[in-house]
Amino acid sequence: MKENVIGTKTFKFSVKIVNLYKSIIDQKKEFVLSRQLVRSGTAKGALVRESEQAESRADFIHKLSIGLKEANETDYWLDLLKESDYISDLEHNEMKEDLGEILKLLTKIIKTSKST
Repeated sequence: MKENVIGTKTFKFSVKIVNLYKSIIDQKKEFVLSRQLVRSGTAKGALVRESEQAESRADFIHKLSIGLKEANETDYWLDLLKESDYISDLEHNEMKEDLGEILKLLTKIIKTSKST
C-alpha cells in the first residue's frame, strides 16, 4: 500500500504542535493564544484523516479545503506567538518550515483533485 505522505506529515506536525502547546503553557503560562494554536494546528491532521473516508470527490476536496484553511490559521497563530515572545525564532522557523510543506501538499492535492 502506498504511503500517505500528507497523513504522515500532518500527524507528525500535530504531535509537534501539542508539544509546543505544552511548553507554552508550562513555561510561559499563556493559555488563550496557545489554545488557538493547538486547535488549528491539530485540526488539519484530523481533516486529512477524515478525507480518507470521504463519501465523494467533492467531500474529499471539501475536507482538505477546510484543512488548508486551518493550516493558514495555524500560520497566523505561529506568527502572533513569535511576535509576542511566547515562542523563540527557532521554534517558529521549524514549525513554519513544516507547515509550509503541508500547505504546498494540501494545495497540490486539492488542485489535482479538482482537475480530474
